[in-house]
Amino acid sequence: MQFFKELEEILILRKKDLPENSYTSDLFKKGLDRILKKVGEEAGEVIIASKNQDEKELVHEISDLIFHLQVLMVEKNISITKIEQELIQRHKK
Repeated sequence: MQFFKELEEILILRKKDLPENSYTSDLFKKGLDRILKKVGEEAGEVIIASKNQDEKELVHEISDLIFHLQVLMVEKNISITKIEQELIQRHKK
């Protein structure tokens, strides 16, 4: 979970600073609709890759989806910690 927290911090900085020539900054500049479009595209690519036999492709597409979900989370001010807590709560025995 540590890397996801670090990525969240990077994304927060990108949103705040909006550096030039940054794909992530471009997503934040274009707003929620663009971010949601990318989440949808990546989800579709995960579905397609799941039907193929190429594990490397599937890992790549899942990584893209998780990245774009984290961009969405930063856009909506939802921390990775909240997600972790929700999952922990759901799976307590």
